[in-house]
Amino acid sequence: MATKKKTTEKYSKEQLLGFYRTMCRVREFEEHAAECFTKGMLAGNIHLSIGQEAAAAGAFAAIQPQDYFTSTHRGHGHAIARGMDPNMAMAELFGKKTGYCQGKGGSMHITDMSKANHLGANGIVGAGQGISAGSALASKIKGDNSVTVGCFGDGSTNEGTFHENLNMAATWKLPLVWFIENNCYGVSTEIHRVTNTPDLASRAAAYGVDYAVVDGTDVLAVYEAMLKAMDHARSGKGPYVVEAKVYRYQGHYCGDPAVYRPAEYMEKALANDPIEKLGKKLLKAGATEQELQKIKDEAKAEMDAAVKFADESPYPDLSEVTTDVYSIDNERCVAR
Repeated sequence: MATKKKTTEKYSKEQLLGFYRTMCRVREFEEHAAECFTKGMLAGNIHLSIGQEAAAAGAFAAIQPQDYFTSTHRGHGHAIARGMDPNMAMAELFGKKTGYCQGKGGSMHITDMSKANHLGANGIVGAGQGISAGSALASKIKGDNSVTVGCFGDGSTNEGTFHENLNMAATWKLPLVWFIENNCYGVSTEIHRVTNTPDLASRAAAYGVDYAVVDGTDVLAVYEAMLKAMDHARSGKGPYVVEAKVYRYQGHYCGDPAVYRPAEYMEKALANDPIEKLGKKLLKAGATEQELQKIKDEAKAEMDAAVKFADESPYPDLSEVTTDVYSIDNERCVAR
C-alpha cells in the first residue's frame, strides 16, 4: 500500500524558499521597528508579531489579489506578507508624510486600499470583525468573486461583535474567512482563564460554520487550511474560521516584560520557532545554509533601507492636521 507523502514533499524547493523569504522579511521588519522604538525614533507605541511569522506568511499566500482583508494592532506582518511596501509601512510608524496614512495613523492604523485591498489595521479589539463582514456583504451584492479575510487575536473572540457578525455572515452565506492568531494572551490575560473551550474556532459550530485549528508555527499547515477556507467562502458556501496556534515572543507591546507568562511559554515558543522549523525542512529539501543566510541578509538589508527611508522622510506639515480627518461642525465638536 502506498504511503502518504509528507506535506513538505508537495512543495518545490522554490515554493518553500518563497515562504521562508516572507517570514524573514516580516521578522526583520519587526526587529528593526523594535530597535527604532527603543531608541525613541517612533511615534507612539508598537505591538509586534515576532514569533507569528508563519501565520502571516501562510495565510496571505492563500489570498488572491482581488481579495480584501482587515488587520489588527499587531498587523505589521500582515502588511508585509500581503506585499505592501516596507518603506511606507516603516514611515508610518515614524509618523512621516511618506507613510501609508501620511504619518497620521501610526503603527496600529496602516491601510492601503489602492493596491493591497487592505481595509485597515485597527487599534480597537474586535473592531475589524464588523468591517470584514460588511466587506464580504458588499462582495456578495456586487458579485465580484472576492473573499474578505478578517484577522484578529484570541482576546477578541470574547467580544460580542465576534458572535453577532459570525451569525449574520452564516445566515447570509457571506464570502468571509476569519483568521484567528491565538497566541494565548489578550494583553496579560491567558485565554483559557476566560474561555471554556480548548479551541476558539470551535465556537463557529454554534452558527453552522466550518472551521479548522492548525499549528500556527507550521507555515504549510496554515497555508493549506487557508486555501481550503478561501475556496469554501469563494464558492458560495458561506464563512469559514481558521485558528492558528502561535506564540508571541514579546509582551503585549514593545517593552512589556511579560512577567505574567510562565517560563514554559517561551521555552515552547523558541523550540517551535517558525523560521527555524521551515529552515530545517528546506535543508532536507535540498537548500543550503548559504541560500538561507542570503535570504536573511537580503531581508535585513531591505529593512535597513526602510529605516533609512523613514528616518530621512519629512513630517507632515502642521497645516494638514485636519486633512483626511472626518469632522462635522456641530455643537459637540466646535473648537472652544
